[in-house]
Amino acid sequence: MNKKQKMIIASTILIVVGVVVYFTTLRDAVRKNKVSEKKTEENQEPLNEGNINPISGLACENWNRRPIAVMQPSDLQARPAAGFSEADMVFELPAYTSSVTRLLGVYSCAIPKEIGAMRSARHDHIALAGAIDAFFIHWGGSHFALDLLNKNVIDRIDCMTTNYCERWDWQNDATMRMEDSGHIKGEKALAAMNAVGGRAETKFAGYPHQKEASLENRGNGGELRVAFASPYDVNYTYDRETNTFLRTWNDVADIDRNNKERLAPKNIVVMFAKSEQITNTQDYTGKGLKSPWEGVEEVKNTGAESISGRYNNVQIGDPWYDESGSGEAYYYMNGKE
Repeated sequence: MNKKQKMIIASTILIVVGVVVYFTTLRDAVRKNKVSEKKTEENQEPLNEGNINPISGLACENWNRRPIAVMQPSDLQARPAAGFSEADMVFELPAYTSSVTRLLGVYSCAIPKEIGAMRSARHDHIALAGAIDAFFIHWGGSHFALDLLNKNVIDRIDCMTTNYCERWDWQNDATMRMEDSGHIKGEKALAAMNAVGGRAETKFAGYPHQKEASLENRGNGGELRVAFASPYDVNYTYDRETNTFLRTWNDVADIDRNNKERLAPKNIVVMFAKSEQITNTQDYTGKGLKSPWEGVEEVKNTGAESISGRYNNVQIGDPWYDESGSGEAYYYMNGKE
């Protein structure tokens, strides 16, 4: 198992409508508001045989399609987002330390009619997309992300330099900003992957999965709070009948812009990892890592346009800037922790 694969192997699950990955240093705030003290029983026999999607564990017509991973924002003006109700997995982590989050929607079995809004890439999201062999779609990027992308570390398109993407009519929508209007139609995303990515079949080995618990073996209810800074904080309320976690975003029920469906993943993974600013005072090369400042022009390093301390790095085990690729994680499935 290579380093990229190790960093996202998460749990043994059957039905993954969406997986939310939470990186923060606010561990105590989360632990005080967890769903349940109950521990999950031993995993049942894995069921990975047949035409099963390697990410979700679901049988579908396009079970072995290469996933498409799209950078999506969490800004209030960009909500509700389009596409998440059909995602096989969603990663959510800070784009700036203790502040704005960015999401990575992963689509394989189903490709939504539209995916958006879209925003700029971050290097952590690139590493996560690469680990599941995804085709990466973004709209611009941080300096550090673009430096890596220009070295062809992943198959991708940048919507700033391609005609696959579009903008919603933000000028006639008082609730929308121009930067939150970018999106891509599902058919265009597939066309881009086929034309630019070079292949449409996944090479990702996938996760082991288990049977969904029967009603009598599920938890009785509960609330999970993921304490990102407001207005990026998220709550999940467990619904026993549907065996899902109803997602609330900044105290507002989270729905899909495409179909008005409530976002309700069946499984949530909460991972704890150090999030810190990328500064030009750290000795990355001395630690045996790649320096994010390699090749950065002086004006952006120490000059008047310095970006030191503007972006963050999350220790998820990426192959460039991370010293650590392991840590604590908590899994929420079948209404239990």
